[in-house]
Amino acid sequence: MTMRVSLAPARRQSLFDGKTPAPLTVGGARVILGNVSSLDGLVSPIKPSAITLFGPRGAALAAEGGPLFVCDTGHHRLLIWSRTPAHDGTAADMHIGQPNFESEGRNAKGGPGSTTLNVPTGVSVSGEVLAVADAWNHRVLIWHGLPTRSNQPADIVLGQRDFESGLANRGAAAAADTLNWCYGVTIADGALWVADTGNRRVLKWNRIPTESGAPADLVLGETDFVTRDGNAGRAVADAGMTWPHSVVVADRRLLIADAGNNRVMVWDELPEANGAPCSFVLGQKSFASIDHNAGSYYPTSATLNMPYSVARVGNRVAIADTANSRIVAHDISDLHMFAGARYLAGQATFCDKGDNRWRFPQRDSLCWPYGIAACGSTMVVADSGNNRVMLWDVSP
Repeated sequence: MTMRVSLAPARRQSLFDGKTPAPLTVGGARVILGNVSSLDGLVSPIKPSAITLFGPRGAALAAEGGPLFVCDTGHHRLLIWSRTPAHDGTAADMHIGQPNFESEGRNAKGGPGSTTLNVPTGVSVSGEVLAVADAWNHRVLIWHGLPTRSNQPADIVLGQRDFESGLANRGAAAAADTLNWCYGVTIADGALWVADTGNRRVLKWNRIPTESGAPADLVLGETDFVTRDGNAGRAVADAGMTWPHSVVVADRRLLIADAGNNRVMVWDELPEANGAPCSFVLGQKSFASIDHNAGSYYPTSATLNMPYSVARVGNRVAIADTANSRIVAHDISDLHMFAGARYLAGQATFCDKGDNRWRFPQRDSLCWPYGIAACGSTMVVADSGNNRVMLWDVSP
């Protein structure tokens, strides 16, 4: 006789959230890329190929019909599908970062260059501009024209003086033209935002740079470009950050996933001054609070546990609540301090947590989702812990 043992801790009734979630997505993922096994929980060795992914942390869809860009983080490469995949396990058409689909290794086992990557984590696309956060080369690569062939060289580099350099903050102090473990990148309304995670700040270029090494125009999280202290060197409040990872602009509002403080910072108007304080936060009851799930083991509709990504999904803002292995979403019109989410994906209720709901991976389960993005009615999820990227249909 076989007995199934649940790995989930016993739930305490006092933690009942009292809120019924609305579905964020329609059913399970319509397409799964990467881990396309029989979903039976068996682990297979992940060898680099045109169909495999290893810990992907970012993905972006240029248009509903494609192309699709995926940061295959563990294999140190960017995979490109010319058209949006319609079937599970569709092979990528192009790659950047390795000499072929079967190779792996940081910077293709060499030094940095215009076609190499070292832990790529964030990707954003707008029109013909593609930006990739090449985190461990401490730089952002930009293509002014979407790649049409494998290993098409980037046009410019930010954070370094040239393509061959790769030291954090250029080997010196932080400045307006340096980066340190930059994990996130966003193109919005003609501006470029970079989550400069290792420097505990977010940088903004008012226009997409056309020259390598261009300095940023604005810094948030610090009061100047040379300081890199966690929480701006003060007690946790409304201006400093710890490990910012993702940025989104929604109806003139700015949202930053401040993963280390277990919150999302929200500015009601786009900030124009260095170090400008945010208006309120999601995930915490006050600016001074930082505990995951607001100090409880189980989450609620209003709490967060290491949120690594935030994205606009139609008239909603979706948050990858990474350590709770779920995605929560709010109506943009209903954002306020410690607001409870209305929409949910990956878990059955707002009180549930656990990788893949404490079971084997399913088409509607998640394990440490690191990156989310949306285009039209399609949401793209980098389901990092399951070594896959999922395309979900967003509910009306």
